[in-house]
Amino acid sequence: MRLSRSAAAAALCALAVVFTPGAAHAEPGDTIAVPVREALAALPVQDEDRTGYERTKFRHWIDADRDGCSTRFEVLLEEAVTAPEQGPNCALTGGSWYSPYDDTYFTAARALDIDHLVPLAESWDSGASDWTAAERQAYANDLGDPRALIAVSAASNRSKADQDPATWQPPAAGYRCTYATDWVAIKTRWSLAVDAAEQAALFGILDACPNTPIDVTLAR
Repeated sequence: MRLSRSAAAAALCALAVVFTPGAAHAEPGDTIAVPVREALAALPVQDEDRTGYERTKFRHWIDADRDGCSTRFEVLLEEAVTAPEQGPNCALTGGSWYSPYDDTYFTAARALDIDHLVPLAESWDSGASDWTAAERQAYANDLGDPRALIAVSAASNRSKADQDPATWQPPAAGYRCTYATDWVAIKTRWSLAVDAAEQAALFGILDACPNTPIDVTLAR
């Protein structure tokens, strides 16, 4: 449910939303809808620059609502196929989870990583280097859009690392349309750019997928 400001500025608010790059009506907090390929076309294209990146510049995992469960555990609780038991300090026992990247089920929370669908380093390369520390913290702990953070197998997450769709796609081929669509949604939500190779890879994936309308609540 998210989109970027440059892409957001391209949408008209209505049940049938017309995506026009010149219409600057949407603001952070607004929800817009647009076909995914049009949303991708609206993202700015620019070379990536990792100068100055450090993972510590994105503070996570925080306990934003002070309920004893950090962002990691909030995602695990939300995405559990079978609900785990929750103990002191949000310790989880039992439960089961599905990792869509590799079409695999798990019965231990410790076997899962919480993946930033658009990795922290990728966000830095694509515009987050200009953000405030508070904005980077919000991005790193984004529970406002279920596409932003996803529980996946540790193996698939570490295989992906900080790669974009030009060099990494989920091993489960049946999930690739969803992955590319969600990638565009998160970049739109946070007003992030794409580089030329990334854009080409995304168009290549999405050309074989339904041109699904994405609902995006703008974070920036």
